[in-house]
Amino acid sequence: MGKTKIYDTAIKQETAILVSVITPDISEAIAQEYLEELRFLVETAGGDTKGIFTQKMAKPEHATFVGTGKLQEIKEYVEAEDIDMIVFDDELSPSQLRNIEKELQRKVLDRSSLILDIFAKHAQTAQAKTQVELAQLQYLLPRLTRLWTHLERQRGGIGMRGPGESQIETDRRIILNKISLLKERLKIIDKQNETQRKNRGEMIRVALVGYTNVGKSTILNMISKADVLIENKLFATLDTTVRKVVIDNLPFLMSDTVGFIRKLPHHLVESFKSTLDEVREADVLIHVVDISHPDFEHHIIAVNETLKDIKALDKPTITVFNKIDAYKPPVEVDEEGEEIKVTLDDFRNSWMAKNADPAIFLSATNKTNIEEFKEKLYEVIADLHNKRYPYNNLLY
Repeated sequence: MGKTKIYDTAIKQETAILVSVITPDISEAIAQEYLEELRFLVETAGGDTKGIFTQKMAKPEHATFVGTGKLQEIKEYVEAEDIDMIVFDDELSPSQLRNIEKELQRKVLDRSSLILDIFAKHAQTAQAKTQVELAQLQYLLPRLTRLWTHLERQRGGIGMRGPGESQIETDRRIILNKISLLKERLKIIDKQNETQRKNRGEMIRVALVGYTNVGKSTILNMISKADVLIENKLFATLDTTVRKVVIDNLPFLMSDTVGFIRKLPHHLVESFKSTLDEVREADVLIHVVDISHPDFEHHIIAVNETLKDIKALDKPTITVFNKIDAYKPPVEVDEEGEEIKVTLDDFRNSWMAKNADPAIFLSATNKTNIEEFKEKLYEVIADLHNKRYPYNNLLY
């Protein structure tokens, strides 16, 4: 009897390296934070980051994004370590993508295509799938030529002039038709969602907003006993979940929305406008912040910029600093050079002094300060409800 052959059918985890250009308009610390976020994006997509390459430049190289010397260094590393893909922290132009792939002979992604891939993986409903597909096609359209490099059109010669070009034109036409079809489909979904929102009756609407992975779904589950997926991954929630919640005698609607992120691809913001309608049409926003993240103040700015873009920044907002159980006091240096630890109380007092809007400090996982949060939520919603529906007896 011959030996039984055993084949390993496990899917090998793809390995990646990250590449970033540090320009004079961003500090090295900020660039490192972006790269740490990119590493988390790669992990969320199922990859394993093996190395990071950075280069300081006045602006990215027109042809290859990084300089030729750095590209050669990357090439030697990926070949020696057998790396599967190279991920760039900024959006690459179609020509940069083509030139880098030609030089490295590996799969090359930029931040936008990586985020689109994660969105495609997490899309569950027809609406999310349509939005993601639309964003992917809009991203793909100017990059069509790289799909046809196997025809070696660039060599020219007999038999090489026609097929590639005509095929690309055919593909472009197909994609443009598909884009308009998807836009029409989204319009129909938007109308259905609008009708649903109108049918929800005289109830105040509350939307949870915040950076991705700050604990919005945990808070929704805790307040409404909903069963929303919770994962320590970026963009675990793509579809808007709306739940009816009752605190004491006051019913209202609470929705969980897609998390925001810095450098979010323009196509995605455009495609997800209908999902963001929940935020635009909400009466109250709960801005959830992960206070345990060392860069949470930049996250607040990124979220506020997105809210400003969709004209939702002026709504009544409760700021919720979540994950206080994991808060690590940062160290600051005073005028005399002495190190001071900024405790949670110090931060709470300084925030309250600088900002008039209500802020709650809690841990959704450990259920710390939940009652204080519910009381503040009740107070804000009851006040709005009484102003809007003075003759409605829901509160009595």
